[in-house]
Amino acid sequence: MADMTYNQQQPESIVSLKRNPSRPREIFNKVMTILSGACIGITLIPLFAVLIYVFIKGLSRLNLDLFTKLPPAAGQTTGGIANAILGTIMVVAIASLIAVPFGVLAAVYLSEFSDEETARPIRFATNVLSGVPSIIAGVFAYSLLVLSMGKFSAFAGGVALAVLMLPTIVRTTDEALQIVPRDIRWASVGVGASNYQTVLQIVLPAALPGIITGITLAIARAAGETAPLLFTVVYSNNWPRGPFAPTVPSLAYLVYEFARSFDIVLQEFAWAGSLVLVLLVLITSILSRWATSQKQF
Repeated sequence: MADMTYNQQQPESIVSLKRNPSRPREIFNKVMTILSGACIGITLIPLFAVLIYVFIKGLSRLNLDLFTKLPPAAGQTTGGIANAILGTIMVVAIASLIAVPFGVLAAVYLSEFSDEETARPIRFATNVLSGVPSIIAGVFAYSLLVLSMGKFSAFAGGVALAVLMLPTIVRTTDEALQIVPRDIRWASVGVGASNYQTVLQIVLPAALPGIITGITLAIARAAGETAPLLFTVVYSNNWPRGPFAPTVPSLAYLVYEFARSFDIVLQEFAWAGSLVLVLLVLITSILSRWATSQKQF
């Protein structure tokens, strides 16, 4: 009898795992899920609106001539922006040659060789520098190089862009190095390697995907900057002549100049230049995502 009573009462003690849609907690979860989805949609609408609008406006001039010819003169209807593309590559290359070595070495010092008291204010200064408006970098390069050299140049523009690239490279490289487990460093030192050998042959290769990500993001930002170039270079519709020539064409500057023109043809080329810049940022973002997917830690 006792067993029968236990068996009869046992199902009554089982707790139901089914969700009750009318419970306040379930209602709150549904409301917050809907609000989160709405916020994502609101965030994506401006992004896709800009991309679609730039694509539609710039598609009419997207052809081979765009990448091989000079901008059209007054009265012409055909041409390209090849000079601005080459000028942008030259200025960004100068900025990268300056920012990448200094940024990576600074991050290595912060992560591997400095103590916390020294690293904390440097990291804080890096965060502050990353929030400085780009026009300040242009004024800095103008005062430091343009006034002292007595002329505008692509080198001055590269220095201004390097100032903007440095914080991104330092921060991402520092974070990538800190992600590498300490056990790897201890194991390397334990087999007789010096700190220099450990950093150069063990830590840096392990953190390389994260470092590449930071570099590509910094390059993408530098390629689209206009304000620093307003103070450091003079735009020209001719081919770039060298790093110290006073006239240097660039994509961002071309878009700025042509968009202000009353000529419909030049405005179309401004949209085409904007589309090329968007594609450049898209490619660098894809490369950074690919590099991130190769991370080991």
